[in-house]
Amino acid sequence: MKPLFAKPLSVLTVGVSSFGDAIAQCGAPVTQLDWVPPAGGDRQVAEALARLLNEPMVEAANAKAVDRYLAAQPRLSTVGIAREVLPRMDRRMILHAGPPIDWARMCGPMRGAIVGAILYEGWADSPQRAQALAAGGEIAFEPCHHHAAVGPMAGIISPSMPVWVVTNPAHGNSAYSNLNEGLGKVLRFGANSAEVLTRLKWMEKTLAPTLRAGLEALGEIDLKPLMAQALHMGDEVHNRNAAASSLLIKKLVPALLKSGAPAGDVAQVIEFIAGNDHFFLNISMAACKAMLDAAHGVAGSSLVTVMARNGVEFGIRVSGLGDRWFTTPAPVVEGLYFPGY
Repeated sequence: MKPLFAKPLSVLTVGVSSFGDAIAQCGAPVTQLDWVPPAGGDRQVAEALARLLNEPMVEAANAKAVDRYLAAQPRLSTVGIAREVLPRMDRRMILHAGPPIDWARMCGPMRGAIVGAILYEGWADSPQRAQALAAGGEIAFEPCHHHAAVGPMAGIISPSMPVWVVTNPAHGNSAYSNLNEGLGKVLRFGANSAEVLTRLKWMEKTLAPTLRAGLEALGEIDLKPLMAQALHMGDEVHNRNAAASSLLIKKLVPALLKSGAPAGDVAQVIEFIAGNDHFFLNISMAACKAMLDAAHGVAGSSLVTVMARNGVEFGIRVSGLGDRWFTTPAPVVEGLYFPGY
């Protein structure tokens, strides 16, 4: 031991910080490594996890699932209407973010968005009647993920809403997402004022058919290269989409001008996209959904293919466990707020 203390020591402490604090108080350099026992110290869970590590069947299944994910080629195909293109979408159904939840347990913003969707569909003529309808059991509420779909925040998709259609020819599956409204008072944050509903109707009647015409003139857009380029330009294609939205509009504008859509509509659409740096977000989400759905359903795979929250619970789905959800209470997020909150 004596030679050990005859030269400078590099001390590394693991776990409880008091070990390192005592050394630092003596004036010696120390590096604290944050570490906690696996599975939060639950021995049974830790042993179950240990059995899965390096298990040949699981490793092979995970390799297959990852190969499907990496081989996916998401392509922006068209814009459709939810009730016409989403699998198993009923005419009295509203899709939402996260794992399954009923009206009684929904958080305020999701309830507000549901009310907005009911008013948008014309199923009720006032917020009060919309709430009564939602609570009465006449409308089915299901997760977007049960219908190969995704949506940001509240994630609301109702039957008449336009949706992006992203195809993955490598696996033969498709994924869907609603269109991005922009920031501020929008449905996905729970707003349901006349301003919000007017914008949603414009998106249905003008934005969607104009974009559809543009994509018909352009053809499918290969999303992987576009997203890769956006990443190199500083985006992370979720909360920052300035580059991806710009690259998208660069492709769309010539096609929109050649599409035969009314010039006034084309001008409005270009102005709307140019003023919304988040416009690409929903496309990015649908692309990721198409890729991860390709990796889902591999027997024995422990790959997580869904992570989603609804404001009350956070849930995951695992490739090898079918449609089963694993949920836990969602914590309150500490983040930036809009002015006034």
